[in-house]
Amino acid sequence: LMSRLLLAACAASLLALPVQAHVTLEKPEAVAGQSYKGVLRLGHGCEGGSPTTSFSVEIPEALALVRPMPKAGWQLSVEKAPYAKPIKAHGKEITSGVKKITWSGGRVQDGEYDEFIFVGQLRDEASGPIYLPVVQTCEKGDWRWVEIPQAGQSVRAPAPVLRVTAAQKQR
Repeated sequence: LMSRLLLAACAASLLALPVQAHVTLEKPEAVAGQSYKGVLRLGHGCEGGSPTTSFSVEIPEALALVRPMPKAGWQLSVEKAPYAKPIKAHGKEITSGVKKITWSGGRVQDGEYDEFIFVGQLRDEASGPIYLPVVQTCEKGDWRWVEIPQAGQSVRAPAPVLRVTAAQKQR
């Protein structure tokens, strides 16, 4: 009887967990100056059960040298633009980079889960929250995960956020 009660309590607690209803980062924290693998997690389609057919993410300048991971069955497009502040890498000064990544032409059903992946380099001076606005386009409608909450405010469609901490100084 005790094990049945314990099992029922565990099942009830799982049902009470909030559903992840927005796009999130698998690793929401990183260290300035380090490389970062961004895994954007998509947990549903658009309203009315419409499947996702395109997924775009804007890349802030705090993330440089970004390269997206191709996905089987999806087309990949990358928009580049000049950096406001160049970055040094591999003995060269890099003056432009990825500003937007779009995966399109695939299909994620409303009841399915998927991931969209990129790698990049956090700038040495990066700190605090870095927002990565996402637009999820579906067969019917879209979700614009672009809202940036102010302190103490909640928003309906928050942009995924990466919290960046300062690198530890070497002694």
